[in-house]
Amino acid sequence: MKTSNLLPEQASARQVIDAGDYYIGKLLAGQTLRILDLEGNQAADTLFYSADDPSERYSAMDTIREQGNVYLTAGSVLRTNLNRPMLEITADTCGRHDTLGGACATESNTVRYSLEKRCMHACRDSWMLAVAEHPEYGIGKRDITHNINFFMNVPVTETGGLTFEDGISAPGKYVEMKALMDVVVLISNCPQLNNPCNGYDPTPVEILVWD
Repeated sequence: MKTSNLLPEQASARQVIDAGDYYIGKLLAGQTLRILDLEGNQAADTLFYSADDPSERYSAMDTIREQGNVYLTAGSVLRTNLNRPMLEITADTCGRHDTLGGACATESNTVRYSLEKRCMHACRDSWMLAVAEHPEYGIGKRDITHNINFFMNVPVTETGGLTFEDGISAPGKYVEMKALMDVVVLISNCPQLNNPCNGYDPTPVEILVWD
């Protein structure tokens, strides 16, 4: 884990994202983004795209292969599907972040929980709403691919399976990353009410940006 020396009062932008809400915006090369877990054990499902061409996007496969680790933390370099460096995690007080668990959707609600949970709000709904309300970013349904689950604890079992466990974050924990190219950031602050990792109580996160 690594702390940051950036001061919140010096941030050029700050915004609280309520549970179940989304954020979409541009981060310029050289700027630093912090995602702050305000109340603890909240999952921020995040996608990154090249601002110049959204068909170039964050790639879990390329990132995992190049760093030789399925988890993200300070020092991790997020890479695109063209294997170009996209962002570098420069500070992290949580410890690790999930690259494999994916985002909740109506389909996964059905499989993981029950048919009656199918229509409960999910992260993919938030992303689809974001791109529909902000066509200026040029992102569409086909661009919604694998994501990062910041603050989420998804251990890999000895047999290669995944389990969704209690969170390892806490109030005030954060992850911070520096943009290595101009990127579009798309976050769904997870609304999931059926996963015990957040105590069945989704909570807000805050984003901060420094120039």
